[in-house]
Amino acid sequence: MAAEAVYTASHCGICVTDLEHSLAFYRDGLGFSEGLVYKVGDEFAASLEVEGEGEVVVTSYFLHQPSLTVELLHFESPGSVGSPSTNRNRVGLTHLSFIVDDVDEAASRLTGFGGTIIEGSRIGKGDPASVQILFLTDPDGVRVELMHIPAP
Repeated sequence: MAAEAVYTASHCGICVTDLEHSLAFYRDGLGFSEGLVYKVGDEFAASLEVEGEGEVVVTSYFLHQPSLTVELLHFESPGSVGSPSTNRNRVGLTHLSFIVDDVDEAASRLTGFGGTIIEGSRIGKGDPASVQILFLTDPDGVRVELMHIPAP
């Protein structure tokens, strides 16, 4: 009998339009540490499945936290296309979630790094015994959930 396959999480890739703005949000705002950076081109074009024409030039920038690694993908050529999910029932990745000590303080900090609070998404405000949640977006509109879970 064959051994069961073991899958170890590696990273989550996020296509960004402005690498510096996204670095500010994820590195400076959310506290990710910098990792490896690769600049690749046409040799990876087939595996990248890029929409658009012309030469492929992409910077792959890895950022780490103890529980999550993200890869920011910045396509210098042919550029980025499309837009992230704007609702939670859309197929595919809908959001990244982070546990924080203070949801409102964390959201306020992240708006200083290019985040935008999604109005009406605040849950649990005024009830310290309940789970606190707030959604915002990164500079490109990728949804980020901030969550505080009270001690039992």
